[in-house]
Amino acid sequence: MSHSSPIEPRPGVPTLLEEASRLRRFSGPPAEFWPSLLSVMARMAEASRALLIVGQPALPDKLRKLGDWSQPGYSDPALIPFIKGTPALAVKALESGQAMETLGAGILPDSAHVAVCIRLQFQGGADGCVAAFLIPNSSEAKAGEALFRLALLADIPLNYQAQRNTQQPKAEAEKFASVLDVLSQVNAEGRFVGALMALANGVASQLQCERVGIGWLESGYIRLKALSRTERFEPKMAAVQALEAAMEEAVDQDEEILWPAPEHSKSVVRDHAAFAQAQGVRHLVSLPIRVAGKAVGVLTCERQSAEFSEVTLQQLRVVCDQIARRLSDLHASDRWFGSRWAQRLRKQAETWVGPEHTWMKLASIGGAVLLVLLFLPIYPVRIEGNFIVRSEEQSYLSAPFDGFIQSAEVRPGDVLTQGAPLMRFNTEQLELEESAAIADQTRYLREAEKGRAARNLAEMRIAQAQADQAAARLGLVRHRLSQAVLKAPFNGVIVEGDLRQRIAAPVRQGDPLYKFARIDSLYIEAEVSERDAHRLGGKVSGEIAFVAQPDSKYPVQVLRVEPSAVPKETGNIFIVRAALSGQPQSWWRPGMSGLCKLDAGRGTLFWILTHRTVDFLRLHLWW
Repeated sequence: MSHSSPIEPRPGVPTLLEEASRLRRFSGPPAEFWPSLLSVMARMAEASRALLIVGQPALPDKLRKLGDWSQPGYSDPALIPFIKGTPALAVKALESGQAMETLGAGILPDSAHVAVCIRLQFQGGADGCVAAFLIPNSSEAKAGEALFRLALLADIPLNYQAQRNTQQPKAEAEKFASVLDVLSQVNAEGRFVGALMALANGVASQLQCERVGIGWLESGYIRLKALSRTERFEPKMAAVQALEAAMEEAVDQDEEILWPAPEHSKSVVRDHAAFAQAQGVRHLVSLPIRVAGKAVGVLTCERQSAEFSEVTLQQLRVVCDQIARRLSDLHASDRWFGSRWAQRLRKQAETWVGPEHTWMKLASIGGAVLLVLLFLPIYPVRIEGNFIVRSEEQSYLSAPFDGFIQSAEVRPGDVLTQGAPLMRFNTEQLELEESAAIADQTRYLREAEKGRAARNLAEMRIAQAQADQAAARLGLVRHRLSQAVLKAPFNGVIVEGDLRQRIAAPVRQGDPLYKFARIDSLYIEAEVSERDAHRLGGKVSGEIAFVAQPDSKYPVQVLRVEPSAVPKETGNIFIVRAALSGQPQSWWRPGMSGLCKLDAGRGTLFWILTHRTVDFLRLHLWW
């Protein structure tokens, strides 16, 4: 037998004791604790190989190796005998607490390879746990000393278990603290959908779920409202409908449903199974969200790796119980006002007619009231028609002679008094004609005097006639000069005509320039359909509303109805003339329009709503 490499020197005892002390306070996972413990014990015993074995002394063939340790870079020829003899040595240690066996002579003088085994102390069931060590090139006394040192470390697993048991309530408290984090996120939201999204995302992140869905009861059916980490989803998707069916399965049975179903479970899980198989979900749980003992929603969680433990289920139950009332209040307040009013009306009506068949009772009462309102002749019948404001007197001002526009003083909409200037014509040509006519008249008068002096009667009469002709031409020119300034014929307003863009433009005699209308004598001209004209008998009053100010109503009195109908595209109409009951407003102008409603007695609401249809049927279906 050969020694491939020398055994590394044993670390100092203080260092090993410090490591052992840390292990007594260790609170990490078992996967880190047991290899560390085996390493410290092996180095304390100066062993080259160590095994951790668990089992019962009565069942030596059922022993299981939980871990092993070997010194790096060392090869021991006694390793095979050690591994083969370890089961028997472990059984002895399980029975008596410790065991030691020589495996063969060592490579040093007076040395041997020794295997020692010590039973570790821990709180367990029927199984025990031992640690076996291979100590090369040792003596019996040295092996006994190593066994003594190992016995001093055998209680470390017991301390580790006590530490773990102490921290277990703390871990559970931390788990339920995550529930409070979820609740705080939900309570921070002020909208129903936002609260559902916060709940779904919070449960998914805090409880390690791949996906969390929340459904809410609406009109007797569960509707999916939120999916974790998903802002939008299509309600008609097959996956969404399958998830809603699984949620309804939990609501119908009013209990939480776990998939795969545990043994002895009597819950129906058909829809959960179908959803899990279709979506490839390994673990699924649905919990009803109850308000006042009645399910109003469902929380469904999905996992792929780990199943839902009892602690996780308790966390989910706490979440559902604590958040139910908040979600219910948000759902009631976050709906559109019509739904909120209907819910308040129902609650108020329950105090009047009782909680059972509330809507049916309200419908019966409302129907009776509606019949009374429909068939009592208490409603005014009003005939509608379009109207236009007319003026009693209008004047079209045209060009009095051919000329050119010199200036325009007004524009449409200006209110003027009688005699106010409207526009001016260029009078240079007329003034020249006036001067020429005066000169001609003077010349002809002198020729007439010359003929009279010469006693030439014929020449005198000819000159006198020419002088009269020049005087007539002069009168015409002066008449036109007097008309060079166009003036308002009466108090009124410019309705049409804007000559400011036509300065220096020529106009011919008779060309229309302005439309001028009185505003102190306005009346209403309304158009009434032929089907309603026969109702305008006697003194009829009504109201008008202008398109410009539909919020203001003005009373009118019908004066007369034109005796003949006027054809229009929509049918024949009658022209109705009505006078204003008060003084016209300052902003009223001829040509303004609006809607006119004339009173035509009273009738039932049923007749008002249906008489058009009835008249149509009578007209087209009689024989």
